[in-house]
Amino acid sequence: MFSRRQRLAVYLAFILVACILLPVQSVLSNEEADDGQPVIYYIPVEQTVERGLEAFMSRSFETAKEEGATHIVLEMDTPGGAVDAAGNIANLIRNTEIPVITFVKNKAISAGAYIALNTDTIVMAPGSTMGAAAVIDGEGNAADKKTQTYWLAEMRGSAELNGRDPQYALAMADERIDLPELGAPAGELLTLTHTQALSVNYADHIASDRAELIEALGLENVIEKEMEVSFSEKVARFVTNPIVIPILLSVGSLGLVLELYSPGFGVPGIMGISALMLFFFGHMIAGFAGWESLILFVIGFLLIMVEIFVPGFGIFGLLGIGSIIGGMLLASFSTASMLIYIAIAIVITAISAILLFRYFGFRGPMKKMILSDSTSTEKGYISNRTRDELMGQVGEALTPLRPSGSAVFDRERLDVVTEGGYIEQGRQVEIIYTAGSRIVVREKKEI
Repeated sequence: MFSRRQRLAVYLAFILVACILLPVQSVLSNEEADDGQPVIYYIPVEQTVERGLEAFMSRSFETAKEEGATHIVLEMDTPGGAVDAAGNIANLIRNTEIPVITFVKNKAISAGAYIALNTDTIVMAPGSTMGAAAVIDGEGNAADKKTQTYWLAEMRGSAELNGRDPQYALAMADERIDLPELGAPAGELLTLTHTQALSVNYADHIASDRAELIEALGLENVIEKEMEVSFSEKVARFVTNPIVIPILLSVGSLGLVLELYSPGFGVPGIMGISALMLFFFGHMIAGFAGWESLILFVIGFLLIMVEIFVPGFGIFGLLGIGSIIGGMLLASFSTASMLIYIAIAIVITAISAILLFRYFGFRGPMKKMILSDSTSTEKGYISNRTRDELMGQVGEALTPLRPSGSAVFDRERLDVVTEGGYIEQGRQVEIIYTAGSRIVVREKKEI
């Protein structure tokens, strides 16, 4: 069996190797370009539009330029996503000198429709759709008026950029626009089929596959190259998803807390470190964080360990917490969003830890820091034994009881206390209650 240190060393070595291999990128190309031949670069735009996709597309456009691409084709199938990521992708397309074509293979919804409108040419496959681009908040409700106004302006500008009628772009984002002839009366958002898009000039061509696409573009003897999402970019896209981030932070913080209260280095520690490493390295691969954010986090973690095992005044703990939060903020693409994610993780960790400790108790390294032993009678500790045998005995007050004093019972002097009243010296008293060193008496009335 491996010791705790050996298990930890093996795990950290595995993490190090993974970090070295993750950034390896992959580009598949069919052949080298000859002079004068058109070169089409295919870039997949799939799943949710988020900051990880933005980082992938930025690298893809740069690679396409370096490879001498004459056309860039975005093969699109997306339900939409984040407004900020879509805006950055749109700026990337607008600032690219290479003609960009959107090939809608299945759907270009919401942010996908917005990205498509920014491209020079839109080609749709039979059965594909484009539209329904209303902007909503994180809870699925309509965004505030300021955001909606901005988004409508962006949709209009994107349509006008390439000579398309802006009313259809606005109808995709504003349900107040009435277009019953396209199946979008007032109260419904516009979603265009491939034939509808062609009829209103929102699709320039219809193509079933790449061969028909090339023919529709009027190109011949083309060289086709394809950009593939590397494993590291798949990780980055997963990790930078707004839903996944608070989950990772919660799992990471809860895992480390549980590791402090569990024996050895086991599942909680692996779970916590893995989640936090995924968070940091995913954001690093996506281009949002540098090594400084990870270093700051590690320093913060070490400072907290110092605070736990070295007596202090809380300075190391406060500095550690500040460093960890600072590292996460440096790794984020939005400070406000990251603060919300951290708050969610803290609440989930606190509630989960309380429930787990309540039902499973404390174990592990932190158990050494908590005094759980008690000086119970079962362990041989006796303090002020309750003398039940004195109950009912009658004696004489040796001193005035005001209300405490001394009395003698069967030639044994005891310290006693009355029920609250005064009893004169020499009076007969009866013991009515005993508890530890406390003996309560009452004056014995003569009949």
